Amino acid sequence: MSKSFSLTIVCALALASASNASAQATFDLEAVKQAALAQAQAQTRPQTPGATGPVIDLRLEDAVQRALDNNLDLAVERLNPQTYDYSLSALYATYRPTMTASGGNRSQVQFTNTQLAGVVGTLNTETVSWTAGMSQNVQWGGGSFTGGFTNNRQDSSNSFATRNPSYNSTVSFNYTQPLLRNFKTDSTRTSIQTTKISQDVSELQLKATTAVTTASVRTAYYDLIAARRAIEVAQQSMALASKLVADNQQRVEIGTMAPIDVIQAQAEEATRRQTLVQAEATARTAELALKRLIVSGTEDPLWSASINPVDRPVFSPQPIDVDGVVRNALDNRLDLQQAKRQLDSNDLSIKNLSNQTMPALDLSGGYSLQGLGGTQFIRQGLGGSISNIIPGGYLQALSNIQGFDAPTWNLQVNLSYPIGTSSADASLARAKLQLRQTQAQIKKIALQIATEVTNTALTVGSNEQRVQTSTVARELSQKRLEAEQSKFEVGLSTNFLVVQAQRDLFDAQIAELRAILDYAKSLVDLERVQVTGSGSVSSISAGGGGTGATTSGTTGGTTGGTRTGG
Repeated sequence: MSKSFSLTIVCALALASASNASAQATFDLEAVKQAALAQAQAQTRPQTPGATGPVIDLRLEDAVQRALDNNLDLAVERLNPQTYDYSLSALYATYRPTMTASGGNRSQVQFTNTQLAGVVGTLNTETVSWTAGMSQNVQWGGGSFTGGFTNNRQDSSNSFATRNPSYNSTVSFNYTQPLLRNFKTDSTRTSIQTTKISQDVSELQLKATTAVTTASVRTAYYDLIAARRAIEVAQQSMALASKLVADNQQRVEIGTMAPIDVIQAQAEEATRRQTLVQAEATARTAELALKRLIVSGTEDPLWSASINPVDRPVFSPQPIDVDGVVRNALDNRLDLQQAKRQLDSNDLSIKNLSNQTMPALDLSGGYSLQGLGGTQFIRQGLGGSISNIIPGGYLQALSNIQGFDAPTWNLQVNLSYPIGTSSADASLARAKLQLRQTQAQIKKIALQIATEVTNTALTVGSNEQRVQTSTVARELSQKRLEAEQSKFEVGLSTNFLVVQAQRDLFDAQIAELRAILDYAKSLVDLERVQVTGSGSVSSISAGGGGTGATTSGTTGGTTGGTRTGG
């Protein structure tokens, strides 16, 4: 028999054997996938450590709504604008009237050393006084008003007294008005305006925190989907490795394969099992990260439950107008709006500091009315005998006031101006430099926004291309594994090549999954960077030109920075 004829017979037998093996034990890749998927869903659903509650199906929008209702960072941020209401109330209290009242009794005994004291030895005087008054600062013009009503009743042992007891009453009014310094503005009025701006900034920060929290929830939701899908892929990969181990053991038993090939397949199976364990740990971490964003505390029922994210990201390419999203971000970015509001606050501080460099020119005026009453004694000469007594009392003093019998008025101008450079001049000069710095910082923030949005838009386009290429790579890896498995069944491939094809398919599936989720997350990030980001400008103290930093952005669902004016 010739060699060519023998080779033909061997090939025919091999093909027949392969056909028979294919008919009896064909490697059904799709069946293995479906079985692995069912097993992953039934057995490998990650549980939060300590979670023994039910499994809750959660849609993406439901997760976002839960975060808006329960997120603790948002709960804290919602309280910040309310704190400014109390700060404004405290500042406005400066302009509320203040009422005063007092009453007292005074007894005095003193030695005399002159006949004019009207008594020999000691002079006794008893005085009862009662007063009432009101004062108020005026917001417009920075003036201040005071009014008072004073009374006293005096008994004396002085024999020269013409009234005993005597009643003295005075009604007085005074008003002080600054004409230059503190006329248009002062520290209190500036603080009111800057506190209102700070309250607006706090509202913007609340919106920014809401936007960041929403984006964080979407990202965490997609991360959980990726982790769960990675478990399914790892389960499928391990099922393929387990199937290869079983097939190789059968081949070793019938003597068509060396035992070393079984060991190689078992090693690959152990590696896939390790990958599955790591995927399960990653899923538990991802579930905790999502829960932290959407629960109101450890007493929330969702904390002890297991979350099943039912929504799946669908790859749907979206055209991105880079110039359009940049313009939208420059119009709507909350950190830029906060920076501009901080610039308004700095302008108010500049005006106040400029006002403090003016001379202190104050106009003050007052008007008072006096009244005197009591029993009056008409004497003959100094200290003589009483020739007549005219009854009187407290109502007589009030009658004098009502009749404007004894008015007094005054008008006064006070001027004060330091010679040379004052501390206010130095503070104003420094504040103007800081204002220029703030304006430059706002331009920097605008440039930063344009750069950030452009980079994010380019990332969206890059991730779209990644999805397309990774999908092609996964399809080719799957076809290669099917072809390699078919060749291995007929003895035209090796155990190593089959293991390598399985590993390549697993890597391609993970790469495709990651690319799809990265694309979905980059769309979320593109939406977020059009609303909020990070940027800060310097603040100017209205009192002395000091600086502070007001953070105009938030990240990770939290806010940071030093608020001014509150």
